[in-house]
Amino acid sequence: MGGSASHFCNRNMRKKLLIVALAFCLLFSGTALASCKKEKGLQKFSDYSFEFFDTVSTITGYAESREAFDEIASSAFAELQEYHRLYNIYYRYEGMENLRTINDRTDGEHRTVTVDRRIIDLLLYAKELYALTDGNMNIAMGSVLSIWHQYRTEGIDDPENAELPPMERLLAASEHTDIANLVIDEEASTVTLTDPKMTLDVGAIAKGYAVEMVAQSLEKRGISGYCLNVGGNVRTIGKKPDGSGWTVGLEDPLGGDNYIAYLTLTGQSLVTSGSYQRYYLVNGERYHHIIDPETLMPAEGFVAVSILTPHSGQGDGLSTALFCMPLEDGLALVESIPDTEAQWVLPDGTIQTSGGWATYITN
Repeated sequence: MGGSASHFCNRNMRKKLLIVALAFCLLFSGTALASCKKEKGLQKFSDYSFEFFDTVSTITGYAESREAFDEIASSAFAELQEYHRLYNIYYRYEGMENLRTINDRTDGEHRTVTVDRRIIDLLLYAKELYALTDGNMNIAMGSVLSIWHQYRTEGIDDPENAELPPMERLLAASEHTDIANLVIDEEASTVTLTDPKMTLDVGAIAKGYAVEMVAQSLEKRGISGYCLNVGGNVRTIGKKPDGSGWTVGLEDPLGGDNYIAYLTLTGQSLVTSGSYQRYYLVNGERYHHIIDPETLMPAEGFVAVSILTPHSGQGDGLSTALFCMPLEDGLALVESIPDTEAQWVLPDGTIQTSGGWATYITN
């Protein structure tokens, strides 16, 4: 359902993501570097990887030396790799029970799986967001999303024969999306899917949640003055050494050359879900990857929804949920959540924002 509900990335997409990541690095530079060198002997460094969540991951921060920065970046990337493997629904890893093994069936039934606590925490958080969003962010939609993933992948590989999934097949799959059938035993650290035809898809939350956990891990070590950007899930860790914030640009989802907004973050997260990057064409019409749980079709009404919030996992889940909700309902939800703001971009280019969004805008 979310910004990463479909995990594939071809060479052109990887190249585009790298360009975006480098653009973020430039935006983060600002004018603070010279003063930081003089006052604290700190320099700005960046590193990136293509290894996690099928996207480009960038870490930018200030350190006294390249060696000091590399130690921090390596530890952050190592954590991201662990989360990438734990939350992967497509691949198994030797010696690890992950979401793929939870989804697996033996003789047509799911087994009870003993899992790492980090999987338990993700699933519990996803259940909280399910309740908060009135079911518009539902990780139990795997049976429906896997059908869309199949048709989208085949349509990208063979555009001339691209097709839409049959509605009767989607409707049948939607009978197996009740999140109550996700049974979690915290004490035993086990997960059971009691509906044999239900599967999990955490694409709407996993990447953002992993980014948040890595950021919190760095914060616990007393590290500040860093920024993580994993495929557009941006999480800042404190301010820059001179006390200024991080400037982050939002690209135009309608294809314009300019950014539509610049925001200053000081420890917050910024996440966008959009219909403009992951899609395929059927008879010349675009079908994107964010599926409305009510219609079982790509959600209509917006081309992008951006969330600014302290928690990147919440931002990831909310950006998907709001994409599937009427504007009035989404706005009311955002206004009810402390320290959270949102921006909606409509197909005609109209922009709607929550009440406090403008306070983060910078020139």
